[in-house]
Amino acid sequence: MKRICALVVLLSLMAPCVFAANKEAKRVENAGKVMEEILNIPDDIPQSLLDKATCVIVLPSVLKLAFIVGGNYGRGVMTCRSGEDFKGPWGPPSMMALEGGSLGFQLGGQATDFVLLVMNDRGANGILTGKVKLGADASAAAGPKGRDAAAATDITMRAEILSYSRARGLFAGVSLEGSTLRPDNSANEILYGKEIRAKDIVLKKAVAPPPSAKLLLSTLDKKSPKLVAAK
Repeated sequence: MKRICALVVLLSLMAPCVFAANKEAKRVENAGKVMEEILNIPDDIPQSLLDKATCVIVLPSVLKLAFIVGGNYGRGVMTCRSGEDFKGPWGPPSMMALEGGSLGFQLGGQATDFVLLVMNDRGANGILTGKVKLGADASAAAGPKGRDAAAATDITMRAEILSYSRARGLFAGVSLEGSTLRPDNSANEILYGKEIRAKDIVLKKAVAPPPSAKLLLSTLDKKSPKLVAAK
């Protein structure tokens, strides 16, 4: 009887950890689905820009309510091309958090998916090291889509981060200036089962990608297997 009671207690203590791990894994899986769906839209992210991106951030189903109430954030993942020169295959993801700014007013109460392209190693290192305010710590712009890439302005093409949104089936570039991005370290600890820095996950491949990242990484490896240096 004592052994049964001890087992029940142990399982009750483990249950919240298992639930949290499943929740973060599901978030990674959803990011993969969002990336796959967006890259299959006819008028999607221009191939030339995706090929120049060193990293991609995907934040699925961000809700306006979270920004009104406070205490909740838009959450997702960031993955970068591996290697010191960002020329390798897409690597293990770090959990990320997006918060604040005028984002709540732009969402209009709808669940919105966001995809951000990080266009250089300076932007990538900044985001992975700590909290970055878009438009201040890192230059940001609404990303052009489809044929619009050829007509993009100098401001857009010089931006460190290009951002896109999808809501109600509509896909467009969107400005996220004033919002902040930061590594979600507690979520990383839950996902990988140990305390680990976002920079070590993404740039140093200190851990293997979790099974939940399979779709995200395979989609990016298929659509943009090689970094094309900006001219």
